[in-house]
Amino acid sequence: MQKILFVLTSHDKLGNTGKETGFYLSEVTHPYHVFEQAGFEVVFVSPKGGKAPMIGIDLQDPLNKAFIDDSAKLAKVEQTLSPAEVNPTDYDAIFYAGGHGTMWDFPKNEQLAQIAAAIYEQGGVVGAVCHGPAGLVNIKLSNGTYLVAGKRVSSFTNEEEVAVELNDVVPFLLESTWIERGAEYTKAPNFRAHVEVSDRLVTGQNPASATGVGEQMVKLLKQMSTITISA
Repeated sequence: MQKILFVLTSHDKLGNTGKETGFYLSEVTHPYHVFEQAGFEVVFVSPKGGKAPMIGIDLQDPLNKAFIDDSAKLAKVEQTLSPAEVNPTDYDAIFYAGGHGTMWDFPKNEQLAQIAAAIYEQGGVVGAVCHGPAGLVNIKLSNGTYLVAGKRVSSFTNEEEVAVELNDVVPFLLESTWIERGAEYTKAPNFRAHVEVSDRLVTGQNPASATGVGEQMVKLLKQMSTITISA
C-alpha cells in the first residue's frame, strides 16, 4: 500500500490580530477522501507533533462532517507525528495542507524540508494547496537548487490575500516569493479552483483546489506504481 505523509501546521496565532489560526479543515478532508478512495494510507505529521490546531470547521461540508464524526480520523490530527519520527523512505508522497498558520512554521522547519526533498529525490510526489506551499519555499535538493526552481507552481495569490484582508498580517506573500525562487507562478481568478502539475510537484491555489491536488497526486502515484510493476 502506498503511503502519503500529510503535513499540518502547529501554529495557532494569526500574527498580531489576536485571532486563532491553524490548518484549514477542508484542505485536509477533501484530499484525504481522494487518497482514501484510492486505497492509500495517510499519516499525519506537524512541526511540533501532537495536536494540530484546526480552523474552517464547516460542518455543512459532508466530507468535513464525516471526518469530524470519525473518532479514528480525528485522533490522527490530534496525535500527529513529529518530524523526528518520520523515515522518508516509508513514503511515496508528501502533501502540505493549507491554513494561514503554515506561513509561520512551515518555511522555517528544516527537518520537514529535508523529508520532502528526500521523498522527491527517491522518486516520490510532493503536493501542497493554498498556504501549504509555504512548506516548499525553502526546500533545497541535494544539488543545492530549490525544489521549485524551473517548475510551474500555484498557491494563494496576493490578490486573494488582499481580499481576506491578511496581506499585512502574514510574514510574507507566497506569490511574490515564487519569482525569487526561480519558479513560474500560475493562477486563476480569486477563489477559483486551479491546480498546477510540474514533473512530480502538484500545487493548488486555494481551498477550492484541494480535491484537484489530491486527484492529480493519485494520478501520478498510480503511474509510478504501474512503471514500478512493469519494471
